[in-house]
Amino acid sequence: MTATAAFFFCLCLAFSPAAEAGLYTASDQVVLLSEQNVGSVLVNSSVAMVVEFYASWCGHCIVFSPTYKKLARDTKEWKPAVNIAAIDCAAQVNKQICRDYEITGYPSIKFFHAYSKADSSGVTYRGFSHDVRELRHRIIDSLESHGEPWPPACPPLEPTSEAEINNFFETNTVQHLALIFEDKKSYIGREVILDLLQFENITVRRVLNTEKGLVAKLGVTKFPSCYLYYPDGNFTRLRVNFEARSFYSYALQRLPGVMRSGKSPPVVMELLKNHTEEPWRPFNSSQVYMADLESALHYSLRVELADHAVIKGDALIALKNYISVLAKYFPGRPVVTNLLKSLNSWLQNQTADHISYKEFKETVDDTPQVLDAALPEGVRWVGCQGSQPHFRGYPCGVWTLFHVLTVQASNTGGSDPKEVLKAMRNYVHHFFGCRYCAEHFENMAKEGLDEVNTLKSAVLWLWSRHNRVNNRIAGALSEDPLFPKIQWPSPEMCPSCHTVKFNGEHSWNKEQVLPFLGSYFSSSRILTDYLEAEDQILRKQREKHSHQLQDSLAQKHIERIAREALNPIRPSVQSRVQEGEEEEGPQEEDEGPQDEMEAYEEDNEGGKEKPAPLTSELEDKSFVPTPWTKTKLEEVRGHRIPSIIGMRLRRRQQQEDIVDLDSFVNQHFKAKALQLAASSRVKQRTLQTKVEQEPRPALSLGMELDAGLGMVGLQPMDADLELNFIPQGKSLKKRELAGQYFRREVELAQREHWMSVFSIGFSNVDISLCVILYGLSFSCLLAMYVFFRNRLRRRKVKVALP
Repeated sequence: MTATAAFFFCLCLAFSPAAEAGLYTASDQVVLLSEQNVGSVLVNSSVAMVVEFYASWCGHCIVFSPTYKKLARDTKEWKPAVNIAAIDCAAQVNKQICRDYEITGYPSIKFFHAYSKADSSGVTYRGFSHDVRELRHRIIDSLESHGEPWPPACPPLEPTSEAEINNFFETNTVQHLALIFEDKKSYIGREVILDLLQFENITVRRVLNTEKGLVAKLGVTKFPSCYLYYPDGNFTRLRVNFEARSFYSYALQRLPGVMRSGKSPPVVMELLKNHTEEPWRPFNSSQVYMADLESALHYSLRVELADHAVIKGDALIALKNYISVLAKYFPGRPVVTNLLKSLNSWLQNQTADHISYKEFKETVDDTPQVLDAALPEGVRWVGCQGSQPHFRGYPCGVWTLFHVLTVQASNTGGSDPKEVLKAMRNYVHHFFGCRYCAEHFENMAKEGLDEVNTLKSAVLWLWSRHNRVNNRIAGALSEDPLFPKIQWPSPEMCPSCHTVKFNGEHSWNKEQVLPFLGSYFSSSRILTDYLEAEDQILRKQREKHSHQLQDSLAQKHIERIAREALNPIRPSVQSRVQEGEEEEGPQEEDEGPQDEMEAYEEDNEGGKEKPAPLTSELEDKSFVPTPWTKTKLEEVRGHRIPSIIGMRLRRRQQQEDIVDLDSFVNQHFKAKALQLAASSRVKQRTLQTKVEQEPRPALSLGMELDAGLGMVGLQPMDADLELNFIPQGKSLKKRELAGQYFRREVELAQREHWMSVFSIGFSNVDISLCVILYGLSFSCLLAMYVFFRNRLRRRKVKVALP
């Protein structure tokens, strides 16, 4: 039976999309026939087939199609024995097939027994009604009339006897034997037998009321009724709200040990922590958890939408409507609702016909300007958790989210009954990751969404479609064995929601279903268990924003360093002191170009406090760079051009102390002058020597360079003079190969450029001496001017006397 079910499941997926152009789709659980598969499905098949031959233009066929779809859903569990199919005879490619099967009018329904021959045209159902119950009965009659060989997947449908029941457990190892007592005309027993066809550890048999011995033994007084019979001869009556097919089937499928064929048994609660990534969270299945809603939001906004790098056109409109509905009706905590409102405001203000997901994601995560607004990261399923990591989760969260939104819109009095449903439909159509699921949902929306005209009908529409999806995927590989797909709410959860018609058919009491949904998904009943505290969420967001800002600044700084390394604007020293020049000690990194400091000052305009540049951060011992920053900095440093700092002259021989100064000046300082003219910026370059171990006579190279003349002089020095007349600190300060241009780059950015030009080659002491000498010269000149002026006056007076 498992192999047969798997075969037909694969067969349904293999049908061509062209076959879905008629009145039915794969979402209707109807096998779509075409010239490619009709032979394999109807000829020599181990499964009986019920086929509707219709024309998509036929009005009667269109009216009958909802009944046929309902029949397919109602007999879904019968598929190992009988299946429902359809073919559109209006399609040109199917014309010959319909002629071969002698179709002369539409719609026509035919029954094909298992192992039908190639020349078989099937058994025609004449005068069939639009009642699903009557159609089911006709199918059962056709199965019972089946000759040999009997379909291997079809169980025996005839009544059982007392003798067979007494010997049943001698030849069978099932855990449960269910006996349905009924009269001869009843179909309930046979329907329940077929309903339990895909389940293991249970066998269902029908017993007629004429079986007096067994009826007397169990004390049966009501027909129909269901009893559970055990190997030791004990028995008990199955308690249900109504003695009807659907209630029997549901109760028997939920018995302990009963499981769907081919499915692993449900995981024991104590072992769930070994199968899931997180420990099992006990929960109340009769209530909704806010953790599921926030987890669904996180996955939707941060994971599912991330698959779309650019969102434009109808997809952008769908996203705007989706966020708008969330901002209006999501009954979350203030920290989440504030974020949704801020996100909606930003999104509605986007006037372009497209946005990038990167911008959208930054708006979701980067909200420091909005107080108390954040969306928790990660998923934390509670009511939607599954026994395995791949079960339930996000699909369950999405359904729960939209149920809550429809109820909230109804309770708050929304203006548009279809507002939430349209937003859900368009979001699923454009963004839902399971495209096969999105196609099924779109098919359902096309069928009945136009019937919604009130807020309450919107709540019921979504509920009914959810149950339709549950019916379609029940038994699929995606079904969690611990949480089987059922028609919800169950009779245990809402007994008043279920009722039966006069003919015994199950019916939903929608007058009771609506208040149940309003209460179940009410915002006042949503539990906040397992939620992360709001202050902790905000703290994590601030830390994340701080790291992002730090990484952004680091990236900008590293990119600037990389550009300078690849395209250096400062000239390198083109010549060195000729023979005798050596580098001692490790080279120091330069402090960074002036434009970095200027850019940093521009970033901090307006009094806003911002982090310092990356170099200063790395020099600060309290700064802990991120791994990304370390990696990038190491990559850039590998390509950086190191500056030459700390170079000194080492006296090996006395003749090596004499340097060709003209060549040095022409090659080096002229290049500096050219740089000044080109960039109007002066870089700091200090070349200081270390203290020599043994003082001895030497020539000190002092540079007193004027920007216009570029003159250099040699100053003879003696060790005694150095010790007696000049302090050692000052002598070391004057032993500079190339005098400091400026002490610090910050001072350079605040000075005028002409000042920096005149200060080349002079230390502070040199400038002070120049000022003092200039003052003394001025005083002398003034004194001489006054002296000679007075003498001239006295001479003029003498000449004027007679």
